[in-house]
Amino acid sequence: MIPPETEAAILRLHHVEKWKPGTIARQLGVHHETVARVLAQAGVSRDHIPRRRSIADPYVAFIQATLEKYPTLPASRLYDMVRERGYPGAPDHFRAVIRRYRPKPPAEAFLRLRTLPGEQAQVDWASFGQIEIDGTTRPLMAFVMVLSYSRRIFLWFTPDQRTGAFLRGHALAFAAFGGIPRVVLYDNLKSAVIERKGDAIRFNETLIAFASHHRYEPRPVAPYRGNEKGRVERAIRYIRDSFFPARAWRDIDDLNAQANGWCDGAASSRRCPEDRKRTVREVYEEERGHLLPLPDDDFPVEDRVEVSVGKTPYIRFDRNDYSVPHDRVRRSLVVLATNDTVRVLDGNDVIATHPRSWGKGVQIEDPAHIAALVELKREARQARGMDRLHHAVPGTRAFLVAVAERGGNLGSTTNGLLKLLDAYGADDLQVAVGEALRREAPHLPAVRQVLDRRRHERQLPPPVPVALPDDPRVKDLVVRPHALTTYDTLGSEVSDG
Repeated sequence: MIPPETEAAILRLHHVEKWKPGTIARQLGVHHETVARVLAQAGVSRDHIPRRRSIADPYVAFIQATLEKYPTLPASRLYDMVRERGYPGAPDHFRAVIRRYRPKPPAEAFLRLRTLPGEQAQVDWASFGQIEIDGTTRPLMAFVMVLSYSRRIFLWFTPDQRTGAFLRGHALAFAAFGGIPRVVLYDNLKSAVIERKGDAIRFNETLIAFASHHRYEPRPVAPYRGNEKGRVERAIRYIRDSFFPARAWRDIDDLNAQANGWCDGAASSRRCPEDRKRTVREVYEEERGHLLPLPDDDFPVEDRVEVSVGKTPYIRFDRNDYSVPHDRVRRSLVVLATNDTVRVLDGNDVIATHPRSWGKGVQIEDPAHIAALVELKREARQARGMDRLHHAVPGTRAFLVAVAERGGNLGSTTNGLLKLLDAYGADDLQVAVGEALRREAPHLPAVRQVLDRRRHERQLPPPVPVALPDDPRVKDLVVRPHALTTYDTLGSEVSDG
């Protein structure tokens, strides 16, 4: 922009003094395109403005004829054509020449579309920056739906832009409006349109099922047709200007509560653009009776994702891990997620339900899942201990049965017998277990008493416990001793030879 006095000086120097645009630009210290713009706004055609001679002048007729036939021909191709005809200039200067002679397409006029009450709504997403939630940063998105006739606005904020959130926005909007419009217009949103080539459109299958359930027609707008979806775009601009600036809120639930109040209050009290004598609220009361009724049952508005469980009993969804029962590892499951809840299904069975976390790298666990896995591991360790005892000391099988019959603790008894096995050996433990059973004393103190008595009778020192590595391949290994007289036999065979 230039001051009004500079514009007046340009016009005076051109009309009175007959100065050329280049002279005016140099003397007034402005760009020559600025001078040309001021003259054009004053009705002076560029054809009537004297120009300096240019090296492109001999080729102007050829350029105009070519552009008249091929108005969208790239300047680079036209430059090659005039170069072949002797043009000596550089490409940059030639592009400036082309801009001067290329025919401009006529400006397209749009009809102002009017709709009947209850006939149409328009939907779009809008970005409102970011939000800190559960210790991480998420995009703050706004789902906006506008009734085209009354301009009633529905506004809902969410940190998610998945299909589930998109459908949930529809369901909340229909509930807020008290009915469903017959047609809902969409831009080429990925939540709505999966693929589009010209008039061939492939909708999101879940959206089609949702629309069929609610008996409305999903309709995409034509590309580059600003008049077809202008109501929702103006509503988003109105939200940015009138609702969101300088607004304080605790969390996203508080923000949505304020958005609902604003939609019912200030946004509905404004004058309706189609009827300035009435408010949006008054026109909406007229339109509400023309909306389709809400369905009797709800459509599931959840994100559905197939997941695989690895060796650990957790599934990964939206950058977080959620626990599942330990018997569901190494299989494929299905996650159904809303903004509040994550459910895990195995077939039709819900095997886990968790509150949803919006954080990153968070592990959400059900204490029952972890307790069951810990108990399984404990039982597995106990079973391995019993297997080792039964293999090394066969008499312990009957001993443990007698312990169980008397209500004893098999776990602690097994651990105690394993410690005695490591300290005294398999043969001594076999004798002690047998004697305890004959005395009808199936408990650890009786076995330990027999072992200590036998060692004392043989005048042996107390046993020294040996710390073995915590490796089942070593701890579960049983080595049976054999008679040392076999070594004497080997020695005699060598001497005889």
